[in-house]
Amino acid sequence: MPENAEITRLDIAKWNHVADEELVRLILQGEAALYEILMRRYNQRIYRIILTILRNDAEAEDVMQEAYVRAYQHLGEFRGQAKFSTWLTKIAIHEALARARKQGKHGEIMNTERSGERDPEAQTYDRELKLVLERAIDALPDVYRSVFVLRLVEGLDVHDTAEALGIGLEAVKSRLHRGRAMLRKELEKRAGIVVPEIFPFHLSRCDRVVDGVFQRIDVRI
Repeated sequence: MPENAEITRLDIAKWNHVADEELVRLILQGEAALYEILMRRYNQRIYRIILTILRNDAEAEDVMQEAYVRAYQHLGEFRGQAKFSTWLTKIAIHEALARARKQGKHGEIMNTERSGERDPEAQTYDRELKLVLERAIDALPDVYRSVFVLRLVEGLDVHDTAEALGIGLEAVKSRLHRGRAMLRKELEKRAGIVVPEIFPFHLSRCDRVVDGVFQRIDVRI
């Protein structure tokens, strides 16, 4: 562990092995710049789950900043009873739902393996299928879509999904089952579709969110 936790973005890789809980401890001790590590670690997940609720890129990015600021402000309340990632996801969902309600929306969210190299025609076909799959997931009712994304896109287990959404284990299981049933079966069987690549959270957006949060919490990197 470096003696001084002040970091630059070039140092981020050095902290990859440090557990979330340890980063939280250091942040609470005054090393606020380390909050960037946590944001970049979970930007992809937070973006995806918020996007499934709001269905708007700009709104999702804005609410991400709100969620990170809220989490930072309440970091001292994190007790480690759940994983930090689950705690953070729950805050993000709460912020997204609050925005959805404010706007009068209803907001309440296949993993196949790539085998070998794909020729250009197959890669083009994969991209088209991925677009179809994204649209199919986006068309799911809100209550099913949120569970689907957390479980099958983000890979959360049943317990963490239930904790993040504030619902019971059986509700997670039943919503996932019904959500999958709503998708055409052939979409789940297509080879070459990599689910973690859908709803991509690009580096430029990641940088904007991180910078925006640090401006809001007045931390200088």
